[in-house]
Amino acid sequence: MAKDPQTPLDEELARQEEEAEPQAQEGELEAAIEGADEAEQAAREAETSDNPEAEVLAARVEELEQSVAEAKDQALRAAAEAQNVRRRAEQEAEKARKFALEKFVRELLPVVDSLEKALEAMGEDATEAHREGVSMTLKMQHDVLGKFGVEVVEPHGEPFDPQYHEAMAMVPNPELEPNTVMEVMQKGYLLNGRLVRPAMVVVSQAAG
Repeated sequence: MAKDPQTPLDEELARQEEEAEPQAQEGELEAAIEGADEAEQAAREAETSDNPEAEVLAARVEELEQSVAEAKDQALRAAAEAQNVRRRAEQEAEKARKFALEKFVRELLPVVDSLEKALEAMGEDATEAHREGVSMTLKMQHDVLGKFGVEVVEPHGEPFDPQYHEAMAMVPNPELEPNTVMEVMQKGYLLNGRLVRPAMVVVSQAAG
């Protein structure tokens, strides 16, 4: 059966239908892509908000981060404490080294006192050789003590200092300021700045 001849109007309608079909397909594709994006985004939101496993993992991560922070803090505290202990040990060792001879020096001081008194007590009848021998021995004693950090405390004419001096008597003296050391009965000694024996002194006081 032969087709009816198409009029110009039929041809125009057919052409418009062919042009409209691809446009409809393109619109459907864009709508599908948009729907897929929206679905993916919704899935991600559901995964972060509604997934119990994700919430558990997030809580576990936070707990581990807190544990790491606490461990770092404890490590820093332990290192600081170890450094303090080491510093105290070094200070104690240095102190022990500096004052290890304290007892020995204290025992040796009476020998020095005896040599000084012997030199002072020598009269005119003592020979020059005898006097020189005692003087040299005393000097050697002082040199050895000085080599090991021993200092003499001889405060004649200085203000009285109870940290280094021991007052044996208070004597009125108008020529001196009150609390001035007017006589040293026995010298004092320091070992590396620490008092080994105080100087025994007579101190002036105001007259009347």
